[in-house]
Amino acid sequence: MSTTHSERLRGLLEPLVSAKGLDLEEIEVSRAGRRRVLRIVVDSDDGVDLDACAELSRTVSTALDETDVMGEDEYQLEVTSPGADRPLTERRHYVRAVGRLAKIQLHEGDDFVARVLVVDEEGLDLEVPGVKGRKPTARRVEFASIAKARVELEFNRKDKKEEEA
Repeated sequence: MSTTHSERLRGLLEPLVSAKGLDLEEIEVSRAGRRRVLRIVVDSDDGVDLDACAELSRTVSTALDETDVMGEDEYQLEVTSPGADRPLTERRHYVRAVGRLAKIQLHEGDDFVARVLVVDEEGLDLEVPGVKGRKPTARRVEFASIAKARVELEFNRKDKKEEEA
């Protein structure tokens, strides 16, 4: 997708997504046989449900039909939320991961798994689980020192409602 095409799509889509109270995370145009696929990834602090994706899809479809931004070729529109294992790249991603385990790789090569406790403007306060019966330890990591990070899936994790009960 050319920069101009990407900018035109972003310019059209960002206000539509924001109007629904969502964040535009990614726009991707790819080929699937003779068709193109326009994939729009959205998120919010409260997550995104299927109804929100469907409603946004209808809004975006109407807007795309009224413009020439996708050209004359056929395309398929997909509106989705990010996967559970998507990379944490923005401060807002870390805020949404508070209370969850994350695998973090630092620029100097150190990597570890820790629970995100607090996120501020400069970085994260983490709890690194103890090994072999040891107590968890606190760790502070600045955003600038993070090379990669992603949420670790926890299948036996208690949800917030269970923890508050």
